[in-house]
Amino acid sequence: MEEKVTQAAPGAAPQKPKKPLPKSRIMVGEQLAKLYQDTIDAKARGEKIGWSASIFPQEIAEALGLYIVYPENQAAGLAARHQSDDLLAHAEAAGYNMDICSYARTSLAYMDTLTAESNNMPKPDFVLCCNNICNQLTKWFENLAHQFQVPMFLIDTVYNYDPCASEEKVKYVRAQIDDLIHGLEEISGKKMDYDKLTEVMRISQRNKDLWREANELLAAKPAPLAGFDLFNYMSCMVCNRGKESTTAVLEQLISEIKENIAQGKSTFPVEEEYRVFWEGIACWPYLGHTFKTLKKYGINMVATGYVNAWGLEYEPGDLDGLARAYIDLPNNNNNLETVVARRIEAHKKFQVDGTIYHVNRSCKVMDCQQYETQRRISEATGIPFTSFDGDQADFRAYSEAQYETRIQGLVEVMEQRKKEREGGKG
Repeated sequence: MEEKVTQAAPGAAPQKPKKPLPKSRIMVGEQLAKLYQDTIDAKARGEKIGWSASIFPQEIAEALGLYIVYPENQAAGLAARHQSDDLLAHAEAAGYNMDICSYARTSLAYMDTLTAESNNMPKPDFVLCCNNICNQLTKWFENLAHQFQVPMFLIDTVYNYDPCASEEKVKYVRAQIDDLIHGLEEISGKKMDYDKLTEVMRISQRNKDLWREANELLAAKPAPLAGFDLFNYMSCMVCNRGKESTTAVLEQLISEIKENIAQGKSTFPVEEEYRVFWEGIACWPYLGHTFKTLKKYGINMVATGYVNAWGLEYEPGDLDGLARAYIDLPNNNNNLETVVARRIEAHKKFQVDGTIYHVNRSCKVMDCQQYETQRRISEATGIPFTSFDGDQADFRAYSEAQYETRIQGLVEVMEQRKKEREGGKG
């Protein structure tokens, strides 16, 4: 059957209709919209609602039936839709320097206005913060708590210098989790049902397994998915990882991926010439440009450490295990040796040809480790890499020309290595 086209305007070239979204993408969009609306509705009913850091023990609030929204998710969504520029300007006019995380600046500006073009969040009655990503989160959420005059619950995980958290650290964080439960019970007037908590933990573990499976299916060659597509599903794990609705989304996503594998298809729109590992957060304001530049050279991002940050592992009902999981993160809160070892394993598993490092102005912790990470991984694997300057939400820190030049240079090296492996000359 001949594909229909639509006429955009008199005299304009005919345009193909947009490809319909897969069912899983529709489901995740509906899920996120419901979270924001449910939280607004709960606030209107007089219930206590909270704002939370992205990798916080969500299991506790979920088991108590509290409605929680996530400023980091809001900031990423606003940046991806190019709706954060005015908020960044507002924050800087209020005295927040450009060197501060752009998610924080977006959130601190929203704190003043409580108005955005999308993803509006009602005023919180409490804020939840865990410093296992970075310590800047602590000051950010302290400012939110001070401005709104609401309590802040902090889970202090302490930097993890060892491959696994010590028992002393586990006891320290476990005590804080117990205090968190008591504090949220007091604020909400609800009593913790520990059977319900175990069930939420079970659901969270199921979702962790599904999320890992979805990511690991990209090890197939060619990958059945454009790796950038996985960014569209991150809200499931950031905002909803203790919900059965996330189980449904991820089961549908995996079904779609497996169908692509069976049919030899992929959502990557061109032939996969090269496979790369992406290190760092997405550059949300330029997500389209970063992807299109890779597509131009047939480069598919098949693996990244970032999306796996929410793969927290523990036994349902084990609160000591819960504490250990929030200490032993795969990225920021771990020592360099552990980070490098996990990256080397992923580089081999996903058979990547190169690595792209996003030197993110906002994320100083990641950036400070990157240069040594680059050196060690390249020495261990022989895989070439490149880096580019950018930011997760601030459009001013990114240069399209620099990114294109760096990717072109990486392609030249990957092409040379490919010829050598195939016995070519030059």
